[in-house]
Amino acid sequence: MAFREVRVFEVREVLRLWVGGEGLRSIERLSQVDRKTVRRYVTVAEGLGLVREGSVGQLSDEFIGLVVEAVRPHRSDGHGAPWRLLVDRHDDIKGWVADELTGVKIHELLERRSVVVPLRTVQRYVREECGRSRGRGPTVRVADGEPGDELQVDFGRMGFLVDGDRRRVVWALIFTACYSRHCFVWLSYRQSLDDVIDGFEAAWAFFGGVFRTVIPDNLKAIVDQADRLEPRLNQAFVEYAQARGFAVDPARVRRPQDKPRVERTVQFVRNSMWAGETFVDLADAQRRAEQWCRERAGQRIHGTTQCRPAELFGLEEQPRLLPAPASHYDVPIYATAKVHRDHHIEVAKALYSVPGNLIGQRVDVRADRQLVRIYARGQLVKTHPRQPPGRRSTDPADLPDGTAVYALRDIDHLKRLAAGHGPAIGTYAAALLDIALPWTKMRQVYALLGLVKKWGAERVEAACAKALQAEAINVGLIGRMLERGTENTTIPPTLPGTVVPARFARDPAHFAVGAAGAQ
Repeated sequence: MAFREVRVFEVREVLRLWVGGEGLRSIERLSQVDRKTVRRYVTVAEGLGLVREGSVGQLSDEFIGLVVEAVRPHRSDGHGAPWRLLVDRHDDIKGWVADELTGVKIHELLERRSVVVPLRTVQRYVREECGRSRGRGPTVRVADGEPGDELQVDFGRMGFLVDGDRRRVVWALIFTACYSRHCFVWLSYRQSLDDVIDGFEAAWAFFGGVFRTVIPDNLKAIVDQADRLEPRLNQAFVEYAQARGFAVDPARVRRPQDKPRVERTVQFVRNSMWAGETFVDLADAQRRAEQWCRERAGQRIHGTTQCRPAELFGLEEQPRLLPAPASHYDVPIYATAKVHRDHHIEVAKALYSVPGNLIGQRVDVRADRQLVRIYARGQLVKTHPRQPPGRRSTDPADLPDGTAVYALRDIDHLKRLAAGHGPAIGTYAAALLDIALPWTKMRQVYALLGLVKKWGAERVEAACAKALQAEAINVGLIGRMLERGTENTTIPPTLPGTVVPARFARDPAHFAVGAAGAQ
């Protein structure tokens, strides 16, 4: 007959029947324990002081333990004969482990040497005596914490959806409340920062509030550099967590036991919500996923809590959550840009001016939908309104003195600057700029202002007044007048009917034809 271990409750039943006056044959029939085994336990129990036809109070846990210890073979080291066979071959096994042989291979090599032991014994010996750690090993069940405190988050691959003319992989960002096990599923085609934050925003709306602690996997959108003790988080997600008021405690790399609640939910979502279903598009899949979270997952009886997750969440967790966001989070853009020689940086295909002392340096930029903030060595140095692609925002104070007007093509400012030296100069500058593309004449106005600096405003004013009288709009003419000193000469009036000969006109006799010429 094969060996069968007699369990403790069977030992207690055997002794209870014996104390009650039953014979060995009757005990064998009633307890389904072999008669020889019954006799061994009864003999040992009598030797320890058990009285027949006495009280069953004699059968305490301590007494049963003494009987079992006396009947069953005692192992001083906790191991049997197969283990001692492995101890005799310890050096061989140690060498095989150093050569990275598996436990199955070591078991085969031992059988070739006529050492026959169970495979499980070999694996335990390799782990305990040779220091090899395979598998997850023992663990402990972590407490669920206070209601509304902890939310575990993980990505899981669901399957494919047809998006336009191609098939795309669908990922599920799964949120599981540790206390109630209530869950939410957000579907997306990517795992970018925008998708993750959109998922969190949808989760807060679904739960009706914000959990105080989030335990995510090491997503690239959340963790820049994983570390067992001090992971470096993504700046954008840290700011999002600060805005929503929750703390981030990422799980360790390849340590699913750090977030066991959501690890189990990933498989549940894939098998129950996704498998065997047909979806029109991503929006249809998301709508049905939320319905599944409320009805199928939320109303099932959870195996651990023995409660319906949605009901437990509504009673104990939801009232303790932080307030839900009133508006959608504006995901900013973070960039590092170099300040170019033109005093500008480029962010999202738009230009923004930076003070000239930073030319050639790199600055940090944070751009949301409203503002662009520029930082140098951690200090805020400039703020601009956000511009669409192809546009620019320039602060004249960021440009060198005297260049802002030209750089910004500020025609009105240039007119005011000229008019400040005299009304005729202002009128003359306005006449120069009075064309369809006035910025193409800005250099001529700057040349006019250069004449003011060289000859003085009074002489240039007189020259401009004289040129305006003659309707001669030419900066070169003003310059020649100043060089010749003719800006104050009077132009003689022209009498009516007087023909003023042109400079290179020929004498009229030149064109006369005589009688001789006609012949």
